[in-house]
Amino acid sequence: MPGTHMPLTRRAKQGLAAVLAAGSALTAFMAATPAQSSTAGTSTAATSVEGSPVTCTSHRPGLADRLERDIAASLHGHGKASALALYDRTTDTSCAFRADTAFDSASVVKVTILGALLRQVADENRHLTSREVDLTTAMITKSDNAATNALWHQVGHDGIQHFLNLAGMRDTVPGPKGTWGRTQITAGDQVKLLRLLTSDNSVLGTRSRSYALRLMTRVVPDQRWGTPAGAPGTATVHVKNGWLKRSTNGWRVHSVGVFNGGGHDYGMAVLSHDNRTMENGVATVERAARAINRDLNLPKAS
Repeated sequence: MPGTHMPLTRRAKQGLAAVLAAGSALTAFMAATPAQSSTAGTSTAATSVEGSPVTCTSHRPGLADRLERDIAASLHGHGKASALALYDRTTDTSCAFRADTAFDSASVVKVTILGALLRQVADENRHLTSREVDLTTAMITKSDNAATNALWHQVGHDGIQHFLNLAGMRDTVPGPKGTWGRTQITAGDQVKLLRLLTSDNSVLGTRSRSYALRLMTRVVPDQRWGTPAGAPGTATVHVKNGWLKRSTNGWRVHSVGVFNGGGHDYGMAVLSHDNRTMENGVATVERAARAINRDLNLPKAS
């Protein structure tokens, strides 16, 4: 079960005109990212991995092109079984690769369950109980499945769906018959959730967001792999991972992360399946994460 301790190709560069002309075809991939801007200094580019486009926009000249190239290189050989989305507020950058493709959630859904509980608590105009504090802490910091089961049933399908509706996570489908690890998620929706956790909004208040992010900074050391790979030492890292093996599509290995403080304000979701082992999946996720963390933190050209 997820959360237990179980264990370019040829690059076809397209110009801005081609990207705009293909806008309708790329809508699904860009659902979780801001619209392309015509503001001076914005750069856009497009490349692909095994037939699927990597699309990035950025207000920092050259960054979109660099990210597309490096993301594509990092996912080479696993492009048909992975997905990715990211945002960076400091450079007004966003990227998406197969961001509307559905994956079994494994334990990354635990952040969604936490968000749904916090929204429910706010709607009831109360604070978390000591029991809820214990359960949420175990669920996020240790990826405890028993705690997750308890909270999944407490919040209920209607509570989970209410939160998804408010969050605009339209591609996320709660798992059947209480199987939270088989919730269908997309990289695009996961980035929507990360954005909610890191900005003022009407869905989650300041207290709720701070609580969720605080738990994500306290994830136990042996579960802090994935999106933190290559993160700058000046950033505060918030992470939640998920891993699950099934008879079809092998190991699902996912990681979502938020990086802020010290001038940083970005987040990413990297999803994968069809991994032969969990270690293979971690390596796939971390190759992409290292490329993104490196490119977003290169010194700004003078």
